[in-house]
Amino acid sequence: MAFGQLRLSSEEKIGLVSNISTMLAAGIPIVETITSLLEEAKGNQRKILLSLQDDVTAGKQISESFARYPLAFDDVTVNLIKAAEEAGTLETTLKDLQKTIIEEREFSDKVKSAMFYPLIVLVIFFAVLLMMLLVVIPRISTVFSHLNVVLPLPTKILIFVSNVITHHWLLVSSSTAALIATVIILYSIKREMVLGVFFKLPLVSTLVRQIDITRFSRSLHLLLASGIPITTSLELAQAVILKKEVRVLVAKARDQAQAGHPFSAGLRSKQNIIPSMMIKLMEVGEKSGTLEESMLNVSENMDYTVSQSIKKLTAMLEPIMLVLVGLAVGGMMLAIIAPIYNLIGQVGR
Repeated sequence: MAFGQLRLSSEEKIGLVSNISTMLAAGIPIVETITSLLEEAKGNQRKILLSLQDDVTAGKQISESFARYPLAFDDVTVNLIKAAEEAGTLETTLKDLQKTIIEEREFSDKVKSAMFYPLIVLVIFFAVLLMMLLVVIPRISTVFSHLNVVLPLPTKILIFVSNVITHHWLLVSSSTAALIATVIILYSIKREMVLGVFFKLPLVSTLVRQIDITRFSRSLHLLLASGIPITTSLELAQAVILKKEVRVLVAKARDQAQAGHPFSAGLRSKQNIIPSMMIKLMEVGEKSGTLEESMLNVSENMDYTVSQSIKKLTAMLEPIMLVLVGLAVGGMMLAIIAPIYNLIGQVGR
């Protein structure tokens, strides 16, 4: 794997940043710090540390070395470290960065945990569906064909689907694999378009917008606290945003800041994207010169809002998923049982 393609997990990144920060704060030179960390480093972390050792020995900055690994260190991280190196506050910035990465990981875990239950329900449903189509329906179909029973339409559809899967499994498998490959290729080529469609779903749209505001405000707080100018900070923080409409709004705010106007004025240009209370906090921060603190308050407030939205969404999805799966399984069972009842009725007459 090329060096530029190396990735680090959240745990590896937290460990690396934390260890460098702790050893630098203890007065250990950066070269000795890297040498010590290499003794226990493994995998991609070791490769990055070896490259960092070579770069630092050659007189390069840590930010220059980290910039070679965009999949491990995003632009926000690289620019934070660069600003800290110039200001001589590297260990302090690394501590703040460590805290932010931990918060980001916890934040991501909340979102992932909300999707875990629906995913498990769907997996179980498709497993049951596949078992019925491959095992139950073929046996029932044989019985019905011997008895010459008139079958209702739902039963005929189930038997047809079962026959297609069992007798043409190679074609079905190839078609499924081709469909999955097409989706993956489409996502890689038209990622923004695919995500844009997904983000417009009723229950997803509001949640994604709240997540965007949380991550944006957290990144902006960290960048401003490191002394990076507001226009540069807005440009870097914009990169963490997923929804196009929020990115466009932040771009307008950056244009306002470049023109010498409060950037919060640009956020007011579109209603119902950024909560008015959040904009008011930003305005107060701009006027009092404590914008980074205001952004921290915004991120903490939005973090709580997202947590509550996830709880509500999960509480709403659970019964909906159960009802839909119950209806689907129940419908399949009725399609199987209905002809049997008809047969019993005919025998009774």
